[in-house]
Amino acid sequence: MYPLRRNRRLRANQAVRNLVRETIISPNDFLVPLFIVEGKGVKEEIASMPNYFRYSLDLLENEIKQLWSLGLKSVLLFVKVPDHLKDNAGKEALNPDGLMQRAIKTVKNVCPDMLVMTDVALDPYSKYGHDGIIENGKIVNDITCNFLAEMSVSHAKAGADFVTPSDMMDGRVLAMREALESEGFTDTGIMSYSAKYASAFYGPFRDALDSAPVDMQDIPKDKKTYQMDYGNRTEAVRETLMDIDEGADIVMVKPGLCYLDIVRDIKNAVDVPVAVYQVSGEYSMLKAAAQKGWLDHDAVMMEQTTAIKRAGADVIASYFAKDVVKLLG
Repeated sequence: MYPLRRNRRLRANQAVRNLVRETIISPNDFLVPLFIVEGKGVKEEIASMPNYFRYSLDLLENEIKQLWSLGLKSVLLFVKVPDHLKDNAGKEALNPDGLMQRAIKTVKNVCPDMLVMTDVALDPYSKYGHDGIIENGKIVNDITCNFLAEMSVSHAKAGADFVTPSDMMDGRVLAMREALESEGFTDTGIMSYSAKYASAFYGPFRDALDSAPVDMQDIPKDKKTYQMDYGNRTEAVRETLMDIDEGADIVMVKPGLCYLDIVRDIKNAVDVPVAVYQVSGEYSMLKAAAQKGWLDHDAVMMEQTTAIKRAGADVIASYFAKDVVKLLG
């Protein structure tokens, strides 16, 4: 008796595999993180992130044009703030002529239809490298939320389409939503880092922005008092549902690969788009292994990216975005 159903019939060649494939990657899936620095003519490679760069505003223009030509239509902006502008309160973040505000305007001037999302967090502006204001050796929650709300309004005034709080303070989405509404920015969206874990995978990113927590007495040496414990699962759903109740339009899980169970849990629990951040450590590990000849870069990159989308991601923030799209042709 022969089996009536042979599953291998649907794997027999590339044409049939493509025809029945359940998870399809396209340029529309991606949000491209970009690092911005002061100066002119600056395109500097990040040592711990091979083939990824910091751009000055003049060269950012060229990068935006290239992204658009590849079909990549959404960017997430981060700024590397000079040390002399850093303090505990993050005052430079509210400067209407600050680097972030100018970066937003630069993107919109070059490509008005490019979707611009902005990082809303204090760590690039903090002399301590933390996502919140510090008082008496502690990261204070409510004062930080009020400041993040002001930062969001500043970004909206500059032209941001979405603001993206990456801090994990309690109640910051509500503070931001209320501030945006009160200033008339009813159409400005919020993509909240709702389940952001205190991960060891962020190291290269902190190199890129020089934003690692400083090692000082009486100052927390890590972010574990506000970012999530990587041993927790149900907490992620609770955090995400709270952000949605407070007005988040898109929710995010960060990092990616080690947290695909969290992605699926959240996708099953919510009715808003779910984003995943494939973080710097994930990028750098593959780049390093490929340079050693230990892994096939493109094959692993596509497998990882597909796994993230298969787990439930509607949006993928990834340093691989250009590489993937070029490979897709």
